[in-house]
Amino acid sequence: MAEYPARSSAPRSSDSRGSRGDSRGDSRGPNKRRFQVRKKVCRFCVDKTPFIDYKDMKTLRFFITERGKILPRRISGNCARHQREVTVSVQRCRNIALLPFSGEK
Repeated sequence: MAEYPARSSAPRSSDSRGSRGDSRGDSRGPNKRRFQVRKKVCRFCVDKTPFIDYKDMKTLRFFITERGKILPRRISGNCARHQREVTVSVQRCRNIALLPFSGEK
């Protein structure tokens, strides 16, 4: 069997942080601030839409990728209730052939 050299239990020096180092936060300078992340809001809650119509293709196109996948809630900004309704509407729309099951090539 091959023998491996023993590992030292000494702590690593501060110079062995890898290729990125620890200077990620220092490059902006003292007066630079990060951009403010805006909270996504559910567009159906804001408009007080009573229901999501599966025949409304213009609305459902915003929640589908080019490949035909349904966008997740963290990307689209929908609340949980309306995301479930969007999913059901897209599935109904696919079943009656208004939307493709996969993206168009």
